[in-house]
Amino acid sequence: MFHVLLLPRRPFHVLQAALLFFTLVLGSCRTPSPTEMSTAKPVPTFALSSIIPMPDSVKLLGGSFVLNPNANIYVEPGTVEARSIGQFLADIVGRSTGYNLQVLASAGAPPRGNIYLTTVGGDPTLGEEGYVLTVTQDLATVVAYQPAGLFRGIQTVRQLLPPSIESSTIQPGPWGMAAVTIRDSPRFVWRGTMLDLSRHFFGVQDVKRYLDLMAYYKLNRFHLHLTDDQGWRIVINSWPNLATYGGSTQVGGATGGYLTQAEYSEIVAYAQLRYITVIPEIDVPGHTNAALASYAGLNCDGVARSLYTGIGVGFSALCVSKETTYTFVDDVIRELSALTPGPFIHIGGDEAFATAIPEYVRFIERVQTIVQSYGKQMIGWEEIAQSRLLYGPIVQHWYSNVVQGAAQQGTKVIMSPASKAYLDMKYDNSTTLGQDWAGYIEVKDAYTWDPATQVSGVAESNILGLEAPLWTETIQTIAEVEYMAFPRLAGYAEIGWSREAGRNWDEYKIRLGEHGSRLTALGVKFYRTPEVPWK
Repeated sequence: MFHVLLLPRRPFHVLQAALLFFTLVLGSCRTPSPTEMSTAKPVPTFALSSIIPMPDSVKLLGGSFVLNPNANIYVEPGTVEARSIGQFLADIVGRSTGYNLQVLASAGAPPRGNIYLTTVGGDPTLGEEGYVLTVTQDLATVVAYQPAGLFRGIQTVRQLLPPSIESSTIQPGPWGMAAVTIRDSPRFVWRGTMLDLSRHFFGVQDVKRYLDLMAYYKLNRFHLHLTDDQGWRIVINSWPNLATYGGSTQVGGATGGYLTQAEYSEIVAYAQLRYITVIPEIDVPGHTNAALASYAGLNCDGVARSLYTGIGVGFSALCVSKETTYTFVDDVIRELSALTPGPFIHIGGDEAFATAIPEYVRFIERVQTIVQSYGKQMIGWEEIAQSRLLYGPIVQHWYSNVVQGAAQQGTKVIMSPASKAYLDMKYDNSTTLGQDWAGYIEVKDAYTWDPATQVSGVAESNILGLEAPLWTETIQTIAEVEYMAFPRLAGYAEIGWSREAGRNWDEYKIRLGEHGSRLTALGVKFYRTPEVPWK
């Protein structure tokens, strides 16, 4: 026999009762063979609390699927992307199990005991990233309308397996998933985070590490803050001193660094394999001291500025009345656009206190034309809404209500409220890293807000999604990045993916606690808030 239990998103007490019911009946649904009874360890039972972000709907079935040493991953013949996604999963599973999973072609359902990834029969109503995951005693199948959905689906497969599946060394197992059907799709199209490379520089391997952790929680937008007063972090061939001189230092005066164009392309390609879009930011007309130090002609007085290693803001400005400035901006946008397959270029535009408002408005209006001329969609921090916005730009909210005017004109908005979503804000007054100018953001504070109600006059229909920025004035290593990002980033991922009606802190903190062992297996030294019962 089998038991079916439909679990839409519910408050925790309902889920708890359902899980207890399933745990009690699981053992009655399949009779193990004598060999299994004598040699196999118990297969871990399914726990809904292992999944972040919470799926749309879950149907629990009796029995379990056990991944064994002979298992393989099957995909439709000729599906290059599906094969790549299958290999991604095989590599992760192989590290911890020691199994040599092969990615094989199968026209139709493969033999029992395997994993199957297919876009045949995918439901278009689930969109580009939606998927259906069906786990029976015989097969684990992910069906999606597009390959991106297959990739999101295999992250759920990872979370249904025991936490040690994420280990970088071989673990004993067993590797069981309970029988279940999950139907899932995201609430918002934009679910992202930003990493500031300018205040402190982070190289290719650090950035890849962050992308891997993003992918685990189904995030799909990676905003790279590449330039600021303290450092220019991308080579621009037509203006080489920007990187070699402007990128030579960082906050505190230590040696800086920069990405070559080949390294930037490597990051973009790595993100693409994880179905993450990279959004590069070149911040203008303020936050430009590194550029002003590199080229004297970008200053109105023609005198190069000194390199800057402090953390102040608002003092620097391109000379927006000089034609050289627009040649510079055009060259930078042209080269960056050629390196960036994604549709977006972020031009900053924030805290331009050293530029008079009328000049600022004219500058932004001209720059948006430059961005559009290279086939890209411009994004800017909400201050750009003071200008006449053309060509469908996107405004990123961070602190003020100026975004209301942009939303009323039909401009789409990314929600990044500093008091809720800035990953560089301290958890509490004992946190040694980070800042507190926008207030403390404990893990509960990071989770208990909704983008659609954060700013009056900015409704869900105006919002693309949310993004959690991590500025690095006080953050120097990737370990410190991870400490500030986790576990808050998991909550932001759920806010972006899961429907608001089903989100509840008392329920979520139990699931987050279950992820303590998963983050540990991933090697993340995260903040263990006392608000969560960690495993």
